[in-house]
Amino acid sequence: MSATGTHQAGTPGRVDTCAWIGGYPFRDIPHPDPEVLVRVLEREGFTGGWVGHLPGAFHRDPVPSNRALYAALAPHRAMLAPAPIVRPDWPRWEQMLRDAVNEGAPAVRAYPTLWGLGAGHQCMAELALACGEAGVALHLTVRFEDLRQRHPLDSAGDLTAAHVRQLARLPGLKANLVVAGAGRELIEETHWGLTPPEQQRVFYDWHWVWGPPEDHFAHLLRTIGAERFAWSSWWPLRLTQQAQALVDLLPAGESAAAPDNGSTGFSGLPFAHGGSISPGK
Repeated sequence: MSATGTHQAGTPGRVDTCAWIGGYPFRDIPHPDPEVLVRVLEREGFTGGWVGHLPGAFHRDPVPSNRALYAALAPHRAMLAPAPIVRPDWPRWEQMLRDAVNEGAPAVRAYPTLWGLGAGHQCMAELALACGEAGVALHLTVRFEDLRQRHPLDSAGDLTAAHVRQLARLPGLKANLVVAGAGRELIEETHWGLTPPEQQRVFYDWHWVWGPPEDHFAHLLRTIGAERFAWSSWWPLRLTQQAQALVDLLPAGESAAAPDNGSTGFSGLPFAHGGSISPGK
């Protein structure tokens, strides 16, 4: 198997596109260690994971965080691939991206709302275009926790659909965008605000999408299609079983995931996998 989500035989595997190691500044989290993450992913049927360094999201300078990430994942690279941070308004961010590519990262993470970068900021555009040239995906996190449980010091707002649309609309964009932590409203506001070619550049996880009784997840699969959605565990911030539970709770008699010639049923599970999102350069 491969940390990017492809079995050795070349068939797609279930890659976790959103996981972290390290502590969280606003509450205690259990077992934020890479060796525990490996066991969790194997238990849940993942073939690999894209792993970020959670403390680094809240640091001004991501370089020390990236170094810690590379070192911590080194013994587990068969299962865990680094998804380091690249901050495009920081000096020598191009070197951060080169380091990520040299370390075999399938994606790099950016947190524009934590850095005060609004939708359409030129630095984010430069990063997205550079990711395309480097052959890595750009990973964006909408939020870490629900608004109702956030610490008062966690004052950064959520990523908006405008952030994602501005990047997806960039002329000449080659990079794919992975949006983690979005609900139905943000997904629809993003997807239906893009042209069909632009839509093909954006992938979402479904960890924060409601299942029954609202059945937002089933609605999105019917209207947008499973190929736009990627598996995730959200370890260690959320229950790793959430994604599988939402699939298992799809309406009775509908075996989950793609629009079926306009019918209300589902016909298989063609979710996106790591190789299709970040095929490499």
